[in-house]
Amino acid sequence: MTELLIVFAVSDGVQLMDIAGPADVFAEANTLHGRPLYRSVLAAARTDIRSSCGFSLKADVLLEEISSQAVDTLLIAGAPDAAARPSDPLFTGWLRRQAPRARRYGSICGGVFPLAESGLLDGHVVAAHWADVDTVRQRFPAVAVEPDAIIVQDGALRTAAGVSSGLDLALSLVREDLGEQIARDVARQLVLFYKRPGGQLQYSRQRLLSPAGRSALQHLQRQIMQRPDANYAVDVLARLMRLERRQVTRLFAQETGLSPAQWVEQTRLALARSLLEEGMKPPKVVAAECGFGSARALRRVFQRHLGVTPAEYRKRFGRQI
Repeated sequence: MTELLIVFAVSDGVQLMDIAGPADVFAEANTLHGRPLYRSVLAAARTDIRSSCGFSLKADVLLEEISSQAVDTLLIAGAPDAAARPSDPLFTGWLRRQAPRARRYGSICGGVFPLAESGLLDGHVVAAHWADVDTVRQRFPAVAVEPDAIIVQDGALRTAAGVSSGLDLALSLVREDLGEQIARDVARQLVLFYKRPGGQLQYSRQRLLSPAGRSALQHLQRQIMQRPDANYAVDVLARLMRLERRQVTRLFAQETGLSPAQWVEQTRLALARSLLEEGMKPPKVVAAECGFGSARALRRVFQRHLGVTPAEYRKRFGRQI
């Protein structure tokens, strides 16, 4: 195979791990492959770049010089404040011209915003940091976001959700190019998950859903949050609100975007996450207190929403004793 040029397009405030993590994956693949297959370079609008952690960086090449080079993979690295940054027409215009020329292109974390502004994500499915999912959906309605995905491949497009998921993305590219064995060996050498257990929503800060909608609905929602172990079938909710069953279902959908059962389940899940993080109650006790009825039901809900078991969740996010 000929040398593959990996270009990291960066700007001031770039998150260092968006660059350094994936670049180290490619460098380790070179070592295990026995010869330099990958060459990683930094590209920016100007030579001197300041990272989000304060380190100074120097671009290897200016963006304007890239067009003459054969780019295999173009990755747009993000910044912590990417969602709040104003659009840069020069950068998005450059992306619009250059990205389709690469064999594959994509974003890491906040890099999804300039790539979306270029229009290249329209009609595609992408991964975005869990805290940015709603913002991407609102600002770019033509872009479909997979909220729990760590990485997403859609044709030539590759996107990674959060900062550390750039490592997962780079590992997947090595697997594409060099096969399973070298990719596994890279993961072992760098002490990475070859396949990360669960999706990214297990890392989200979301806890309780906030009461929303008209006051009568908010009163009911607060009651559910205070007594999650009670019976909240739709017929019960209808009696509590003195409404018809269809009216309750319609009200929840209009005011929260969820069905009554979905709102109750997500609230119970948020409470269970808090109990697992903050205490040492057995899963069956957590299940009972949160209204799941049994440890098996709690496990099913965790796996469906977060991709991990309650025990695995506590091991990762529980208080250290």
